[in-house]
Amino acid sequence: MNIVIFGPPGAGKGTQSKFIAEKFKMFQLSTGEFLRKEITAATPTGKKISSVINSGALVSDQIVSDLIEKVISNIDYQNRIIFDGYPRNLAQAKNLDNLLKKYKQKISIVLKLSVSLDTIKKRISERRTLEKRLDDNEEIAIKRYETYEKSTEPVIEYYKKLNLLKVINGEKPINQINKEISDIMTLI
Repeated sequence: MNIVIFGPPGAGKGTQSKFIAEKFKMFQLSTGEFLRKEITAATPTGKKISSVINSGALVSDQIVSDLIEKVISNIDYQNRIIFDGYPRNLAQAKNLDNLLKKYKQKISIVLKLSVSLDTIKKRISERRTLEKRLDDNEEIAIKRYETYEKSTEPVIEYYKKLNLLKVINGEKPINQINKEISDIMTLI
């Protein structure tokens, strides 16, 4: 099974994806992590990515798509991928469907972590202190939250129409969210 997990920056996608990956023996494809590795490596692409992220915007679809295809095409990960932070817009959702079809795969379920902006601001502040992430400050968090909400609304509707969407209250304690996701996953 392949899973998409949604939520604004700071919603807990990474935390929940790690839990799913460990429990269900899946591969977590975190676009944010892939992008941060490019930035850390100071590649030309990484420098472009850094500039875009620091402005509060989203990285181009083509850069992300190229990273995604490398994973989808790897037989070791076939039908065992958690898409953490991708797709973020309708074009990316359709591109993901096409890439999966190309490699004879599909999305089994889409999980949306629903979290308020106030909670995001609090979590971003905590994460910045603990993880020392440069892209975590309140101003950027607010802009990324607003960009996320606007750009993903059509994607959420797209998956809703395909009857793949499950909305989870991301305000609950981590262990309660883990249990809810586990319960959903065992039904697939």
